[in-house]
Amino acid sequence: MSSDISARNEIPNASLKEGGENMGWLGRLVDRTAKLLLSFSIIRVPARWLANSRFAWSFVSRTDRVRANRLRDRVKTGEIPQHVSIIMDGNRRFAEKEGIESSTGHRYGKQKLEEVMDWVLDLDIPYLTVYALSTENVTSRTGEELEVLFDLYVEGLRELLENERIYSNRVQVRIAGHKELLPPRVLAAIEAAEMGTVEHDGCVFTICLAYGSREEILKAVRSIAEDHAAGEISLEDINQASISNRLYTAGLPDPDLIIRTSGEERISNFLLWQAAYSELYFTDVFWPSFSKSDFYTAIESYQNRRRRFGG
Repeated sequence: MSSDISARNEIPNASLKEGGENMGWLGRLVDRTAKLLLSFSIIRVPARWLANSRFAWSFVSRTDRVRANRLRDRVKTGEIPQHVSIIMDGNRRFAEKEGIESSTGHRYGKQKLEEVMDWVLDLDIPYLTVYALSTENVTSRTGEELEVLFDLYVEGLRELLENERIYSNRVQVRIAGHKELLPPRVLAAIEAAEMGTVEHDGCVFTICLAYGSREEILKAVRSIAEDHAAGEISLEDINQASISNRLYTAGLPDPDLIIRTSGEERISNFLLWQAAYSELYFTDVFWPSFSKSDFYTAIESYQNRRRRFGG
C-alpha cells in the first residue's frame, strides 16, 4: 500500500478541533488533487527530482519547521505507533542526483538516522527498527563500497555509546542479522554497543545488518526441525510463537508501521514474518532528504487508517 493508496483508507477523526488541528475541506481537496496529479508519471517524475534537489533542501530548511510543528501537534493527539520500522533507501541515488560520491551519500544517510532517532524519542515511540544492510547488499555491492559502509557502521555504533541521549533516554541498542557475514571490526563495535546498553529499559533501537528475512525464517524452521528430531518439541507444540521466538527479532513486537523512502514500493526481504499486519507507507523522498514533516506525515497516515488485522 503506497501513501496515495492509504488515502482511500482514511477515516474521519471526530476528535480533531477547529483551526490548525483540522485540515479542513479545502486542505483535503488540495491533498487529494495533489495525489491525483502525482499518479501521472509526467508530473511524478519531475516532482520526484525536485523533492530530492538542492533547491528542495534549501526551501524545506526554511519552511519545514513551521509545518513540522503543526504536524507534531496533530499526531501527538492521536494513537502513536508502538513500533516503527524504516527501510532507509536512496543514499546512492541521492548522491548521484547531487553529483557527489556515493560514500558521501551514505554519510548523509547516517546523519539522517541520528535526526530520526530524536523524532522517535520525542514521540515516545518505544521501538525503532531500521534496515541498514541486507544480505543481498553484502554479496552485490563492491568491496570498496562495503568497506565504506562498514567504517560508517563502526563509527555510528561507537558514537551511540558516546551519545548522552542514549543514556538519558535509556535507549537499548540491538543488532539483527546474519552477523557472521560482517568483518571483525564491525562485530566488535556491535558487541560494545549491545553490552553498553543491555541494561537500558527505554526505546529499543534495532539495526538490521546483513539481514534477510527469508534466511531468518529458514534458520528458525531449521532450529525447530532440529529440536523436533532431538525430541525436544512435538509437532503439536509447533505454532507461530515457535517461529517468532527463533527469529533475529525475538522479543520485539511486530511493527505497526513500516516506512520506505526513495519511491520504491516493496519491502525487499525485510521483516516478512513480522510485517503480516503492518501498515506500509511509501514516500518518493530519498533517505537523506527525509524531513521531520515527512516523518510526521507518515505517522499521521498511520493514525488515519482503520487497522483490521486480517478481519
